[in-house]
Amino acid sequence: KPICFIAAREGSKGVPNKNIRLIGGKPLIAHSIRKIINSGLFQTVIVSTESPKIAKIAKKFGAEVPFLRPKKLATDSSNMDDVLLHAIPELEKLGYNFTILVNVDCTAPFIKIADIDKSIKLVHKKKCNTAVGAYKTHLNPYFNMMEFNSNGFLKFSKKKNKKISTRQSAPVVFQLTGFQTINVKDFLHYGRIYMPETLPVELEQETGLMIDTKWEF
Repeated sequence: KPICFIAAREGSKGVPNKNIRLIGGKPLIAHSIRKIINSGLFQTVIVSTESPKIAKIAKKFGAEVPFLRPKKLATDSSNMDDVLLHAIPELEKLGYNFTILVNVDCTAPFIKIADIDKSIKLVHKKKCNTAVGAYKTHLNPYFNMMEFNSNGFLKFSKKKNKKISTRQSAPVVFQLTGFQTINVKDFLHYGRIYMPETLPVELEQETGLMIDTKWEF
C-alpha cells in the first residue's frame, strides 16, 4: 500500500500554530490523519515535523512520527521537495516499503478520500510521475489576473496571440490544492514533486478549500 505523508512544521506566520489550531473541536492536522487512517488505503500515515508538540498530537490521533525533521528543513524558506528528499531515504532505511507516496496538506481537511484513491489509480494507469489534486479556477492569468511590469504599471500575467475577451474563452487553469500523489522512483530521479508528466485529479472547489488564514478558519 502507499504511504501517506503529512508535513507540519511549527512555524506559521499567518496563523500561529496553524497546523494544530482547533477546528471543530480537534487540531487541524487531526482531521486529515483520522480520515486517512479510516480510509484503509494506506499502510501508514507519516507526519514530518520538527516540533515535539506536533509529534505528540499526531501520534495521539494515530499517525507515526519515526523521526523529527531537521530544523533547517522547517524554516520559511524550506520547500517540500527538500523535505521529501530527506524523508524518503530515512523511511526506507527504517524498513518502510513503498512505491507511491501521497503528500497530503493538512490545511485542506475537506479533501475526499475518493479523489485521493483516483489519484493513486491514475499514477498506476497512466504511468505518470505525479497526480495532483486541483480544481478549475475562474481566476485566470490570461483574463482577469494582473501583475506589475518593469515600469511599475499593471499588465496581464499571461498573453496569447489571440485576444481573449471572455473568461470562458481563456485557457483552462488549475488551482493546486490538497495533495500530490508521487511515483517515488521518479521523484528520487528528478528531485522535485512537479515532474514532466504531471496530471490533475479534478476536485470540487469546496472540497479543495485550504485553511491558511484566520478568515478561512
